[in-house]
Amino acid sequence: TREEDKNQDGKMDQLHFKLELPLQPTEHVVGVQLILLFSYQLYRMSTLVMQSMAFLQFFSPVPGSQLYMNGDLKLNQRQLLHSCGLDTRYNVSVVNGTSPFASDYDLTNIIAAYRDRNVTTVFSDPSPVWMTGRAPDTPFIINATIRYPVEVILYPLRFWEVIKFAWIQYVSILLIFLWVFGRIKMFLFQNQVLTTTPISPVLPVSPVLSYKHHQ
Repeated sequence: TREEDKNQDGKMDQLHFKLELPLQPTEHVVGVQLILLFSYQLYRMSTLVMQSMAFLQFFSPVPGSQLYMNGDLKLNQRQLLHSCGLDTRYNVSVVNGTSPFASDYDLTNIIAAYRDRNVTTVFSDPSPVWMTGRAPDTPFIINATIRYPVEVILYPLRFWEVIKFAWIQYVSILLIFLWVFGRIKMFLFQNQVLTTTPISPVLPVSPVLSYKHHQ
């Protein structure tokens, strides 16, 4: 099992998982249910740390030798993430390994409790490939590639983010308006679309010319 940074940006892009399950010659595998646990962390815009999972499942009427899956670990939000502070609401183990109760290890209860959360991860589009023809002395193999896709995170905007967005929109509209208004004004004057009447300025009467001599 290993993680890989394909684009060399310092962030892991996918997980290569491999599990070999030794079997007796008389044993056969016709289905797989597997939970993989992850520590999911976000550090930009919204700060979130949680424990999440990917659930792999496949069944076949024919015994298999290997199961291959290739899919995305996608973030599922039912509400906006917190925009300030560290969100650790779900930073608890998906499976309570310290519980003495058998019901806490039941797969149905684990998935039901996990799906009650407002923020989860889901293994989507797994594209399963079921291979048959296992030799009696070979193990059953599970191979999975789990990709970490680019996600759209929903969170409430902070005050300064709202101001920044509004200012960018205002400036963009203002520049477009000024450009269009300038073009319209130039067109009107160059093509004499509007009727204009030249008016000569009226000069004020000079005090010398208006002087009348009295005898």
